[in-house]
Amino acid sequence: MFRRPEIFEQFTNLVAAETTRHGGVSEKPYTSLNLGLYSGDKKETIIQNRRILYDALGIGERRVAHSRQTHSDEVVVATRGKTFQGYDALVSNRKGVFLSVTVADCTPILIYDPVKQAVGAVHAGWRGTVRQITAKALQKMQEEFGTRPENCFAYVGTCIDEKNFEVGIEVADEFKPDFKRFDDERQKYLIDLKKANLSQLLDCGVPIENIQVSQYSTILNNDDYYSFRKEKGNTGRFTTIIGIQPE
Repeated sequence: MFRRPEIFEQFTNLVAAETTRHGGVSEKPYTSLNLGLYSGDKKETIIQNRRILYDALGIGERRVAHSRQTHSDEVVVATRGKTFQGYDALVSNRKGVFLSVTVADCTPILIYDPVKQAVGAVHAGWRGTVRQITAKALQKMQEEFGTRPENCFAYVGTCIDEKNFEVGIEVADEFKPDFKRFDDERQKYLIDLKKANLSQLLDCGVPIENIQVSQYSTILNNDDYYSFRKEKGNTGRFTTIIGIQPE
């Protein structure tokens, strides 16, 4: 049903997870733990899947903050569980508030500041990545909570892998040379979203030893993760979630 990033295992009061596509009630093509309300699946099924997940994590559904994501670079401070509109990153320092982003090829990033007891969850597609949304989420944590990046731990989650993220010149031109390469055989550019978002964390000052990058790919590990590209848009969404349990 979900995997817990190893980088966060040392923090016993922290809930942090990345779901797979297993353990829910959705029927094909959304089989089975589809958590995306705007994926085309039945709303009541998504709500049931979310309840299954939240029960497994030991959190209440009213404590979860979501956003209807728009591939923006906007960051919202969540002080309670609710659904926002138009934000692709959420941050909070409220215990008992759990931040969630949904993905199906885009990059999810989770951030934890154990000193200021603050968390962040980021949805970074190629547009958000280019607009530095991961860095902006960290900056918002600095401004709002006094977070220092050198104290933070982070997880760069499962997304489309570099070898399968083919783009045209118009998208490739948006990326720095470090994060793209031209494949002569396919006559396409290939983009490394994990590397680009990892770079933002490092540039902000998060130590490399405090960062875990997922070994999985939505394309190569499609049996476990939803992929919008591989499944031609007819698929579900998985979730990354993070929050601090009240003592």
